[in-house]
Amino acid sequence: MILTVRRFDEELRADFERIHSEECEAGWCHCVAWWVPTWECFGERSAEENARLREDLLGGGEFDGYLLHADGDPAGWCQCGPRDRLGKLVQQFELDPDPSTYAVTCFLTVPIYRHRRFAARLLRGALDDLEARGVHRVEAFPRRGEALDHLELWNGPEDMFLHQGFEVVKDDPVRPVLRREL
Repeated sequence: MILTVRRFDEELRADFERIHSEECEAGWCHCVAWWVPTWECFGERSAEENARLREDLLGGGEFDGYLLHADGDPAGWCQCGPRDRLGKLVQQFELDPDPSTYAVTCFLTVPIYRHRRFAARLLRGALDDLEARGVHRVEAFPRRGEALDHLELWNGPEDMFLHQGFEVVKDDPVRPVLRREL
């Protein structure tokens, strides 16, 4: 199987929408969770509301992530971009402003491709691209714990980041902050 990672752009819009469809239980989010100002009532938002917000983001040029393809088929998504653009994230984790830091915030893998370490491949491809573009620091906010299901791992599992050279910079029993210098 040939796996490729590409930075999200207009050309990949249909693939993004395919990944964020009803085929994936978490697809209703359209990867806007960090873009809304508060968690209050987020679970009550409809897929249509989230799709409209995503359309607004794309219309403003915010192509904030990477797509993984397996033999040409869209298989996974990783949201990644400048960290400080996500005010809710910065506030929740009590982070000092740093416009040069990037954040890896979300993953979504199409169900037929789960449990194959595709998210790790996607992360590795994103990090390679960020480094090639001159990004020097990347942070992640994984879920910590044992026996977590895929709906709890939308930020990625901690061990995936540790295997990619991230280090814990803010310890928390549930959601640590990890960092990697590129």
